Amino acid sequence: MLRTIRDALKVKEIRKKILFTLMLLVIYRLGSQITVPGVNAAAMDKVGSSGLVPLLDTVTGGGLSNYSIFSMGVSPFITAQIVVQLLQMDIVPKFVEWSKQGEVGRRKLNQVTRYLTIVLGFVQSIGITAGFNQLSGLGLVKSPNMRAFITIGVILTGGTMLLTWIGEQITDKGLGNGVSVIIFAGIIARFPNGIYQIYRDNITNASSADLAKNIAFMVGLAIAILVVVLFVTYVQQANRRIPIQYTRRAAGSGSESFLPLKVNVAGVIPVIFASSFIVTPQTILMAFQANHSEDTWYQVLTNIFSMQTTTGSLLYTLLIVLFTFFYAFVQVNPEKLAENLQKQGAYIPGVWPGNETIKFMSSVLMKLSTVGSVFLGLVSLLPLLAANLFDLPQSIGLGGTSLLIIVGVALEMDRQLRGLLMKREYVGFIR
Repeated sequence: MLRTIRDALKVKEIRKKILFTLMLLVIYRLGSQITVPGVNAAAMDKVGSSGLVPLLDTVTGGGLSNYSIFSMGVSPFITAQIVVQLLQMDIVPKFVEWSKQGEVGRRKLNQVTRYLTIVLGFVQSIGITAGFNQLSGLGLVKSPNMRAFITIGVILTGGTMLLTWIGEQITDKGLGNGVSVIIFAGIIARFPNGIYQIYRDNITNASSADLAKNIAFMVGLAIAILVVVLFVTYVQQANRRIPIQYTRRAAGSGSESFLPLKVNVAGVIPVIFASSFIVTPQTILMAFQANHSEDTWYQVLTNIFSMQTTTGSLLYTLLIVLFTFFYAFVQVNPEKLAENLQKQGAYIPGVWPGNETIKFMSSVLMKLSTVGSVFLGLVSLLPLLAANLFDLPQSIGLGGTSLLIIVGVALEMDRQLRGLLMKREYVGFIR
């Protein structure tokens, strides 16, 4: 990867893409430090006591802890994407029609996603603000009235839409998937603070009797992180090659090739989807905390949607599994694949074109998604269970999710850089 980056920096076009991406990420990090007007900055430490903060901070790079203009991150946009994609599955006929219209339909669906993002962002921002403000002794909003809440909601929603625009610009003119890169940058930005907290808790504040045990814990944690990174990298790189034969090709070019499908077809998108999706119920519950915290229904729902409970961790894992299957079929549509193979005069050896190819590819995707979902679920669930069972910091519990996102996005950017370098070599050869 380091060699790829070094070679990429030598090429002017690729260097521009890298610098453009870094420039937008700097703007994102600066915005994450700007506290929303009308918020009591002294109450920020108390905000961190909520179980919702670690999960949101995972995808906002600490934006919620500072109650910055980017406190919501891209969570509303991701949730809106999920809803729009689900509605395309023969639920809303208009959306189904647009999904088949190519680029024109994609633009219409993107426009609907943006409008839905505004609605979700506004509701979610007011819900979180009202919920934190109602916590006993918090006093997050300096002048808690309807005008103040609406103003804060508009600012946070505007921050989300700005981040969404930044993500689109990174996707079009920079490197990688813009939304994933923003989340990646937020996680990386919090690493130094997380390492310092672990060092402070286990070394600086430890008694002499516990020092040796804490050092052993830190060494074990470092080894565990290294093993997980190697395991995640290995699985993310693994793929299954499906042979493809062509009925017509130029002489000497060969008639057989391969269609490579990753073992984890969906990548890290299911993890990001599940993280954003589980935040919405927590946000809504925040608004009822002051008046209904003792009610049975509130406690049950809080237990279900809290990442600090075993039930919540299992629900989070179940969402990852479901989104893995869902997004795998979004990424590789068996019907479109079978249609494209027929148009190219290609077929899978031993499989009839048409419906048989669709059935075969659906079966392959189901098998690959089973392996991919178990992989994503285990890496996300085990640290959460360890944190809940052994009373470890919540940041360690979310470490599996963070590592999945970091490794997945880094590998994707590396592949894109290699592709750009290879394209340049081919162009140079042709010229």
